[in-house]
Amino acid sequence: MISDLRQHRSMLAHIARRAMIERGLEPDFSAAALAELEGMREEEATLPEGNSLRDLRHLLWASIDNDDSRDLDQLTVAENLSDGRARILVAVADVDSRVKKDTAIDAHARRNTTSVYTAAAIFPMLPERLSTGLTSLNPAEDRVALVVDLIVGNDGSPGTADLYRALVHNHAKLAYNGVAAWLEGRGPAPQGVDALEGLAENLRLQDQVAQSMKQFRHLHGALSLETVEARPVFVDGSITELRPEEKNRAKELIEDFMIAANGATARFLSKRAVSCIRRVVRTPKRWDRIVEVAGEHGFGLPDEPDPKALEEFLAKAKAADPVRFPDLSLTIIKLLGPGEYVAERPGMPTPGHFGLAVRDYTHSTAPNRRFTDLLTQRLLKAALDGAPSPYSLDELNALALHCTQEENAANKVERQVEKSAAALLLQSRIGEQFDAIVTGAAAKGTWARLLAMPIEGRVVRGFEGLDVGHRIRVQLVSVDVERGFIDFKRVSGR
Repeated sequence: MISDLRQHRSMLAHIARRAMIERGLEPDFSAAALAELEGMREEEATLPEGNSLRDLRHLLWASIDNDDSRDLDQLTVAENLSDGRARILVAVADVDSRVKKDTAIDAHARRNTTSVYTAAAIFPMLPERLSTGLTSLNPAEDRVALVVDLIVGNDGSPGTADLYRALVHNHAKLAYNGVAAWLEGRGPAPQGVDALEGLAENLRLQDQVAQSMKQFRHLHGALSLETVEARPVFVDGSITELRPEEKNRAKELIEDFMIAANGATARFLSKRAVSCIRRVVRTPKRWDRIVEVAGEHGFGLPDEPDPKALEEFLAKAKAADPVRFPDLSLTIIKLLGPGEYVAERPGMPTPGHFGLAVRDYTHSTAPNRRFTDLLTQRLLKAALDGAPSPYSLDELNALALHCTQEENAANKVERQVEKSAAALLLQSRIGEQFDAIVTGAAAKGTWARLLAMPIEGRVVRGFEGLDVGHRIRVQLVSVDVERGFIDFKRVSGR
């Protein structure tokens, strides 16, 4: 182990690699996968795929992602229609054109099922020459993509959709924070926006359409949840703070467009009688506790799960106390339970996505980062070509379970590294007291998150009678950086 505690980034990278192995994930690509990569030629990236390929390079495509993202999975553009409706287009990188089923690179992607993003190291699902190069929708380059072409009503309702292959061109690589500050009137237009005629107007149109889509979804029961995520900040290799990252207009724009594209993709496959993998969040088993939490805020919920009623409660709670709303959101998220993947045979009822209030939903817009999206892309391409499905229903059932399990493993790796980073920050504060909110209460342990900073730890003493959402005061008892353990004892309730 690294002995120089000042080199926090190196320490956390070591912890991340060890956590990957402990969770059964592969941190490195096999020799066979690297050999496949070595044999790939650059010029294959823009070869047309037959007469059905449309040329849409003239459209004002742009990518909006994190400041440091290099694996660009999607581009977006919008168009006003004469009758008050709008047309939105989402271009998704054609990763399958490079990563063929049952190759060595595909085997690695299938094993891990997702890219793992930690504070100090990233373990990409695909080799970076692919995910940030040959299969990334990089600026100033022509790329073949799968396009979701969707009509949106003037009330934000989803209309007819078409899916097809097209040649696209990323005219501007933009970042969430810069675009959001500009859209919200807090900053200038990001570099490159004013340089391309019409791009600024198109981005504002995309924002307008996304907001109407968001409003439509929430009127029909999609939940307004808002949590605070944090990224470690390093200075000369040492962690100095956990900087909160909150939602903004640009993130919401992409989120709403991706929700629409994923829904359209699921319906496209269903109409063509193609079995696929759906993303679902089942009806919450702990609805009774959600009812209790709402009651504590002076709001009555029905005895049976009702997403519209829950959304009404969340909207009122946010308006009443926006500062503490992320704490309430975290409580509800924990009680809703995790998402999972399930195989869907056409005509077979599926649980749907409770949090989004939709029945038809899949993951399809991030094939460089998630295996389910790459798998869905293969199903789409087979359907477009009138070819047999590349996966049997039995394979899809097994892969849905595997992807759920490995996604959970990846999340645990990311959380372990986050906790190790938090432990580094707190190791000099043993004995201090903090206000906290209970985020987990089960036989395996009780957990609480500090209100002053986004740090979660285990309540090892005084946890009797605590439940998710309770406000308590805790004292920091100990930390273990190697294992990412942060232990509190309860001092009092609030």
